[in-house]
Amino acid sequence: QVQLVESGGGLVQAGGSLRLSCAASGLTFSTYAMGWFRQAPGKERAFVATISGRGSSTKYTDSVKGRFTISRDNAKNTVYLQMNSLKPEDAAVYYCACRLSAGARVTPQLYDYWGQGTQVTVSS
Repeated sequence: QVQLVESGGGLVQAGGSLRLSCAASGLTFSTYAMGWFRQAPGKERAFVATISGRGSSTKYTDSVKGRFTISRDNAKNTVYLQMNSLKPEDAAVYYCACRLSAGARVTPQLYDYWGQGTQVTVSS
């Protein structure tokens, strides 16, 4: 079955960096778009970034543009989220998700599989 396993979360000071990884198994990884979403306490799950199946197209929510970079290594079945210049408002549980289509989309309801999440905490 499809499994998505995130790693790389943790505690970082404001202005610091983290790189999240999401390892996928049970699917033809390069065929499908991948996305990162986040959920802070008391808030709905929100779109962060997405990348198309071959990595040619990416999209970001406005608040992370210029600070976060999504990438993928199809040989390793892994998608990454490099997060720089972190702010306290970036703190959340970060989830990776797989959409059973090549096109990158921002709507969480369009994603078919989800990881368990990894906590990112940013201290001010």
